[in-house]
Amino acid sequence: MRIGVFRAFPYLYDGTIEYEEEYLRTYLDTGEAVVVLARDGQEVVGASTAVPLTHETPEVRAPFTASEVGISEVLYLGESILRPEYRGRGLGHAFFDEREAHARRLGLPVTAFCAVQRPEDHPARPADYRPLNAFWAARGYVERPDLQTTMTWQDVGETAQTPKLMRFWLRREQG
Repeated sequence: MRIGVFRAFPYLYDGTIEYEEEYLRTYLDTGEAVVVLARDGQEVVGASTAVPLTHETPEVRAPFTASEVGISEVLYLGESILRPEYRGRGLGHAFFDEREAHARRLGLPVTAFCAVQRPEDHPARPADYRPLNAFWAARGYVERPDLQTTMTWQDVGETAQTPKLMRFWLRREQG
């Protein structure tokens, strides 16, 4: 499901099952990770992940080394994927609610994720594309242009992997 959802704009991810198995190992290898599933009956229609930033890859941790936010205080929100026909039903909020609650259980005051940066005039951008920035901001996340990293994957239609700029969004628990 992750490969299918991320194939759409803005990620345009042309992934492989082999990479996905390796990627998901991070979440299986730590007892502090969480995976939230959305189901329609017995069928999984969405999933969301999170893991303490200390367990993430060097490229995800790197922007925080020179930041006022300590790596050890962050729960990294890996992704939220949801089949298109289930969007707009509140499941995105549920994914964030569950992961933010997990951060509180772990005593981590900051939740953070990164999103790919694509130009407004990208040729694959659908005319009806709506970025999630307003949704994230309404949940209290702040876009941090000073916290960026690069991830590499093969876009749909490409023949090789290319670097993608990723920008972080952060939310600090109030109280």
